[in-house]
Amino acid sequence: MFKSFRAASALATRASMAARAPTQQQQKRFLNIHEYMSVDLMRKYGINAPRGQVAKTPEEAYEIAKRLGSDDLVIKAQVLAGGRGKGTFSNGYKGGVKTFSTPEEAKALADKMLGQKLITKQTGAAGKPCNAVYICERKYARNEYYFAILMDRKAAGPVVVASSEGGVDIETVAKENPDAIVTMPVDIKTGLTKEQATELATRVGFSPVAIDKAADTFMNLYKLFIEKDATQVEVNPLTEDSAHQVLCMDAKLNFDDNADFRQKDVFELRDFSQEDSRETAAAKYHLNYIGLDGQIGCLVNGAGLAMATMDIIQLHGGKPANFLDVGGAATPEAVKAAFEIITSDPQVTSAFVNIFGGIMRCDIIAQGIIAAAKDLDLKIPLVVRLQGTKVEEAKKLIAESGLKIYANDDLDVAAQKVVKFSDIVKTARDADIPITFN
Repeated sequence: MFKSFRAASALATRASMAARAPTQQQQKRFLNIHEYMSVDLMRKYGINAPRGQVAKTPEEAYEIAKRLGSDDLVIKAQVLAGGRGKGTFSNGYKGGVKTFSTPEEAKALADKMLGQKLITKQTGAAGKPCNAVYICERKYARNEYYFAILMDRKAAGPVVVASSEGGVDIETVAKENPDAIVTMPVDIKTGLTKEQATELATRVGFSPVAIDKAADTFMNLYKLFIEKDATQVEVNPLTEDSAHQVLCMDAKLNFDDNADFRQKDVFELRDFSQEDSRETAAAKYHLNYIGLDGQIGCLVNGAGLAMATMDIIQLHGGKPANFLDVGGAATPEAVKAAFEIITSDPQVTSAFVNIFGGIMRCDIIAQGIIAAAKDLDLKIPLVVRLQGTKVEEAKKLIAESGLKIYANDDLDVAAQKVVKFSDIVKTARDADIPITFN
C-alpha cells in the first residue's frame, strides 16, 4: 500500500507541476482496509464490481463458490500488501491470487491459504497473516485502466490520476511511458464535475458507449473519497468488459486517521492482525514508532532529531532497531510504554535516549526512564543524553535513582558508548553468556 500511495503521490505532483503546479511524502498514519471491505463500501456508492464474498474457513469458501453459481471464479488472499499474486505462503504454497472452477477447488485453495503468512515484495520476510480469502467472479476485460484519487500538497487539493495502461505496475508505467498517465487537479469546493469526468474517460480511452458509465464511476469514486475522508482511492485495474460495463476489479482505500471520530463505521473495519503490534501499542500513547532491523533501541523527541540519532549510531558502526518519537507532550506513563515497546523486540541489545527539551521537559522524560528501568527490570544497557528545559532537574533525578543509567551530554560520545554496549551484549548472547546491566 505504501508503495502504491507514494507512486500515486509522485504522479500527482508531476501533474500539478505540468499544469503549473515525487510529492514530498511525510511519514503519516492512515487506515488501510482489505479489498473485500473496499468493494463493499464502493457498492454502497453505486460503483460496479464483480460479485463476491469473503470466507474465513475452507468450508465458507466452498459455500460461497457454490452460491455464486459460476465455473469461472477467483480466490484472493486478503492481506494488506501489494504483490499478492506473486507472493509465497509460509507453508511454501505460491500465489495469493488463483482462478478455479468448482466449489471443491475453492475449499482446497482456501485450505492452503488461510492461517498462513503471505510473503510478498511489500511485506518483508516476516509476511502478513492471511485470515480471510475473497471469492469473486472472474471477469474478462475488453480494456484495463488505472484510476486513483489522492490529496496532493502541490495542487492544494485532490488530484485524479488515470492511465490507459491498467492492471500492471503503475510505477513502471510512470517510468517507461509517462505520456500514458493523465492527471487532473480537482477544486475541492466544486468537486469532480461531469464535464471533467467525461473528459478524463475520453482521454484514457474508454469506448464511446462506455464513456458516460466511466464518468459516473469516477464521480461516485470521488464522492466516496470526500465523504469518507479518504487519503487514497486506487482501482487497478478499472475495466471495460465486452458488454461495455465499467467494473472495479480491485480496490485499495486508505482513510485519514484524524477523521476516525466521524468515520466510526469505517474505522471499525481496521484489522490489527495486519499491523505491527508495537506500532499499534505506540499509537495508544500517541507515540510514533517504526520498527527497523537493528539492535539499538532509540527513544527521541522530534523526527529531525530521531533521524540524526539514527545516523550517528550508524556512523559509529551500530544499527538502530526502531524510530520512536515521543513528541512534545509525552507523560511519564507514555515514556514507560515506549520502553516496553522498545524492549519487546528480542533483537535489542542496548537503548539510547536522546532528548532535546523544548516543549518536552527533560525531567518528565527522566521520571519515565526511571519508572521504566525499575518496573520493567531492564537488563540491557541504557545510555541517556538530555539537553534543554529542566535538564538539571532531570540529571538530579537520574543521579539519585540508584540505577545504572549511563548519562552523557555529548551526543557523539553517547552514541559511541551505546554502540559499544550493544556489541558487548550481542557478543555475550552469541556465546550464550548471561549478562545484565541493572
